[in-house]
Amino acid sequence: MEAELLLETIAQGESVSIEFKRCGAQPEQDTFETICAFANHMGGNVYLGVEDNGTVNGIVNSAAIDIQRNIANVARNPKLFDPVVMLETEMVVVNGKTIIRIWVPMSPDVHRYKGIVYDRIADADVKVGAGSQISAMYIRKSNLETERRIFPYLTLSDLRADLIHRARQMATARRPGHPWAGLDDEQLLRSAQLLVKDYSTGQEGLTLAAGLLFGSDETIGSLTPTYKTDAVVRLRDQDRYDDRLTVKTNLIDAYDALMGFCERNLPDPFVIEGDTRISVRGIVCRELISNMLIHREFTSPYPAKLEIDREGLHTQNASRTFFEGNITLNGFSPMPKNPSIANVFTQIGLAEELGSGTRNLFKYARSFMGGDPTLVDGNVFRATVPDADGVLFTEPTAAKQLGNIDQTILELAASRVSFTLAEAADAAGVSKRSASAHISALIESGKLVGEGSTRKRQFRKA
Repeated sequence: MEAELLLETIAQGESVSIEFKRCGAQPEQDTFETICAFANHMGGNVYLGVEDNGTVNGIVNSAAIDIQRNIANVARNPKLFDPVVMLETEMVVVNGKTIIRIWVPMSPDVHRYKGIVYDRIADADVKVGAGSQISAMYIRKSNLETERRIFPYLTLSDLRADLIHRARQMATARRPGHPWAGLDDEQLLRSAQLLVKDYSTGQEGLTLAAGLLFGSDETIGSLTPTYKTDAVVRLRDQDRYDDRLTVKTNLIDAYDALMGFCERNLPDPFVIEGDTRISVRGIVCRELISNMLIHREFTSPYPAKLEIDREGLHTQNASRTFFEGNITLNGFSPMPKNPSIANVFTQIGLAEELGSGTRNLFKYARSFMGGDPTLVDGNVFRATVPDADGVLFTEPTAAKQLGNIDQTILELAASRVSFTLAEAADAAGVSKRSASAHISALIESGKLVGEGSTRKRQFRKA
């Protein structure tokens, strides 16, 4: 490593993959705790001779060789590290001071130092004591997606035939002549890699993915007791919530429920692409919701969340990550987390091909609420579409104080092809119940027309 690059790295400060350590004649014990944490997490670099604040003090030059030898001996000592850790060291001279860089690659194994498992959380080394946390670490490091786990006693009778039929219809409607059209339920499940054979054990059966996609609520609750998605709106009541939905059903119905939740709580600005009006709300919410449902780690007890607040639209879910940090289009390398589930969602038209959805999110988020999305991957994947234009909430002042609620709703109707109850309430700065009363009166007076069912009801100028 060049001295200039080292100084640039030190200037970034400590992080999930960078650690500074002071060092005398020998490294301290916490150096080896960090080495263990890096090996168990995403790998990283330890810099000996650097203070926590980034001050470069260096090590004792005469002890440099002994320090490196000591590090190598401890890392390869099976009585201290189980299993032993592979690492590399190098000396870098900066302004006449010697720094030792220890590079620790991410390991496929779970390591213990003096019998304790360490993991890296932000810039800290954390002891992992709970069995469930260690199990999650093994899952994270394994090459087997948990969606492919075979449940030998899960049968077709535990799945909903109507959901399989619906998926078949959605696939054929999206692509006439789709192969699923001529398959019975069992053949469809085999084609979708939901009924598989493990050639290492000879075991054959339905997978966790099959249960999550097509299982009854009782089946899903038995397979993954902690599975749920919480959706909440905190615009007016930030201490509690304005609206809330808890979803514990199959992934296909969960998608519909969460999309409906977003439709009734988020505006849909008027956007023309070419000669056609497009729903940027639909595009953005589709990508966030499908990502949250498809690419989550279902064995984690961490619940998936969708939140609408004054800052914007946020989602988060447990992840089996191969990368930690911000996702950008320039450095974006999509990795499938649950390829079987992703494939079914793609076939039935609820998701795009891998990577396309993220590009759509970056493309349309600015038209939706004026800001670029933020995507951060890690053990928890977090996505935010900021409300840069302030469209989600306005203080209930003008319309309410002046008694112009009806006029505000009529102006909204004149400016759009159609609008929802939530959009009318936001525009007038009143509750949905109050807006509903005013809209009903305007419909009775012949100034507005209502269309659609209660769940997807829209209003327009008469």
